[in-house]
Amino acid sequence: MAANSHSGTPDRREGGNPLPEGWCFSQISDVSLKASQRKPDDEESFAYVDIGSINRDLKVIESPQKLLGKEAPSRARKVIKQGDVLVSLTRPNLNAVALVSGEFDEQIASTGFEVIHPLLVDSRYIFALTKSKEFVDSISGAVQGALYPAAKSSDVQAYCFPLPPLAEQKVIAEKLDTLLAQVDTTKARLERIPDIIKRFRQSVLAAAVSGKLTEEWRKNEGTVWQSLVIDDIGEVKGGKRLPKGDELVEENTGFPYIRAGQLKQGTVINTSDARSKQLFITAETQAKISRYTVNPGDLYITIVGASIGDAGVIPQHYSGANLTENAAKITEFKKPIKSQFLSYWLRSQELQDLIQLEIKSGAQGKLALKRIKELPVPYTDIDEQTEIVRRVEELFAFADRIEQKAAAALEQVNNLTQSILAKAFRGELTAGWRAANPELISGDNSAEALLAKIQAEREKLALEKKAAKKPRKKKTDAVTATKQTR
Repeated sequence: MAANSHSGTPDRREGGNPLPEGWCFSQISDVSLKASQRKPDDEESFAYVDIGSINRDLKVIESPQKLLGKEAPSRARKVIKQGDVLVSLTRPNLNAVALVSGEFDEQIASTGFEVIHPLLVDSRYIFALTKSKEFVDSISGAVQGALYPAAKSSDVQAYCFPLPPLAEQKVIAEKLDTLLAQVDTTKARLERIPDIIKRFRQSVLAAAVSGKLTEEWRKNEGTVWQSLVIDDIGEVKGGKRLPKGDELVEENTGFPYIRAGQLKQGTVINTSDARSKQLFITAETQAKISRYTVNPGDLYITIVGASIGDAGVIPQHYSGANLTENAAKITEFKKPIKSQFLSYWLRSQELQDLIQLEIKSGAQGKLALKRIKELPVPYTDIDEQTEIVRRVEELFAFADRIEQKAAAALEQVNNLTQSILAKAFRGELTAGWRAANPELISGDNSAEALLAKIQAEREKLALEKKAAKKPRKKKTDAVTATKQTR
C-alpha cells in the first residue's frame, strides 16, 4: 500500500518523528484525483481563475475574470470543483493557494495551478497542509527555471504528509478554522496600528503648530502668536545641479551630496537603497558648487517629483554637504527659531495641503522658491517653541514605542499561524479528542484503513471511466450472416 512505502517503520515514523495512534504517512497523490481538463466552447461563459485571482494573504479566490470560451487564453483548461485545492506552480514560495468554494464549482482554472481533488478525505485538512511552511519549503525547493521559478505537478503530488483518520481530520479542520480566524482578526487589528499612529502624529503636529498643545502653558507665560510668511523667518535658497559632465561617486571624498531620495522622515537618511544611498562629489566638483551647501539646523523642502513638500531639518553630521537642485533650503534665520518647530509646521497636514494647491496652480508640478517664501508660518517666541518641541518629541517617542511593540506583536502573530499548523499536523490540537474517542481512530477507522478505501474507490472510478469509454459491441457474426443470406 502507498502508505506503507512512506511510513518507513512499524512505529509510524517519518524522519524520526512519531505519529499519533491511528495516523500514517501519505502522499498527496495517494488521497486525491487529478483534475480533468477541457477546452471551453466558444460561446461558453465561465469564471477564469488565474494566478492573479488568488489573494495570497487571505488564501481565497478573489475577482476572477468572466470570459467567453473564444476569449480564453490557451492556459484556461483545468476544470475545478467545490472542495478542490489550488496550488500555484509559479513562484510557489509566494504560496498562492486557495480552497474552491461552491461559487466556483465547475469553472475553469489556469494550467499554472496544480488542482488537488481530494478523495474521501477532508478538503480543509489538505488545504491547511498547503499553507504550512513545510509544504511551501518542499515545493519551493523543487522549482525549475531561474527567470520564472516554477514547481512541477509531480512535486505537489509527491509531497509526503501525516494523515489522520477521517474523523480526526474533520476535528482538526474545525479547530484550525476557529484558531486561524482568531489569528487573522488579531493580525488585521495590529496591521491597522501604523495608520492609527500616523494619524496620531499628524494630530500632534496640528496641535503643536496651532498652539493647542501649549494652551495651558501659554496662560502663565503670556506669549502671543503671530501670522508670518517664510520669508519673514529666513532666506529661501535652492540647491544645485551637478555641472555637466560631473558625476556622483560612491567613494567618500569628504564632500557628500544630498539627493531628494534621502530627504525623508524629517531628516536626511542614508540607506542601502539606490535612491537613498549616500553618494559624494569630487573635490573638483565641490569647488564649482561650493555656494550650495547646507548647515546643521537649516530646513529642507523638496520642490519637484512625487515627493514634493517633504520637509525636515539638516542634521549636524551633514554640515557643509551639497544640496540637490530638487530641494530648497530655509537658512540664515531672521528671527529666533527652533528648527524642529518650523519643521513641524512644514510637515503638518495643513501646510502640506497648501503646498498641493500651490503645485496644482503652478507650472510643471514644481514648487517655486518664490511660492515657498510666501507660504504662511505661525510664529511664537523661542520659549514656547522650545516647550512645543519638548512635548512633541515626548509624544512622538511614545508613538514610536507603541509602533515597535505592535510590530513585534505582529511578527509573533505571523509566526503563530505556522506554529498552530505545525501543532495540528503533529496531532497536538486533538490529543484530548483522541483519548476520548479511541474507536474513531483504530481498526476500520484508522488512516491506513482509509487509504485502503481510497485505493478501492480509485480503482472503482477507473473501471467506470474505462467502461464509459468502451465502444459499442459489434454485431454478431450470426446476425451479419443472416443479413447476407437475405
